Amino acid sequence: MTRRCIWLFLLLVSAGGCAHGIGSHLPYDAWRLGFLAPSYMEVWIETADAVDVHDRVKRRAMSGVAAILTPPGNIGDPSGWPERPGVGAGKHVIGISLPRLIYVRGQSLAEPQTYEAYIPITTDTREQMVKAETAYCRGGSKPTTDYRKALTIGLAPGGIAKAWILGPCLPPIEVARVKGKVYPDGPYNGTSGGKHRPLTDISQAYINQHGIPFGSW
Repeated sequence: MTRRCIWLFLLLVSAGGCAHGIGSHLPYDAWRLGFLAPSYMEVWIETADAVDVHDRVKRRAMSGVAAILTPPGNIGDPSGWPERPGVGAGKHVIGISLPRLIYVRGQSLAEPQTYEAYIPITTDTREQMVKAETAYCRGGSKPTTDYRKALTIGLAPGGIAKAWILGPCLPPIEVARVKGKVYPDGPYNGTSGGKHRPLTDISQAYINQHGIPFGSW
């Protein structure tokens, strides 16, 4: 292969990867993976693994508590999803490119039950994540360039998982909704004798009085 052909080949590979957000070079340092749950419907994430477009895997890209509101006095409303969900509790994912798949296994403490879900991230979604857009941040008078570099996943009872992409100054776009399956080994991969983490007293009080609004997510 001549030097000119090699140069053209490298140019095409580079251009193709950047255009679709699937190369190793992104227009930002890292994308963010976050999780949230409806009010009082607490979730403990055992693991959330990310698989990128090159089939590289980031194990435990996120784990722990999903972001949630639990106001006392049962004044919160867990039914449905917020019109503008936030980024949730999470971390920046470093060392891999944009995702094509998110695997999450977590405990729905309101039921209680352990679910696993596979959330596909499409090419169109990845293209949206690297698309520069003009935005106005809250409190700012001048436009800025922003990206939807945050992937937020809402987890709800019944194994429901819904995903959005959003930016610091850009509204969320819903990109996926799946219904997970009961994880056959139970909580903690079967090492806890079937025992889940306990609900907080505030969430337990709400569920005792109002139940779980299945079908609203």
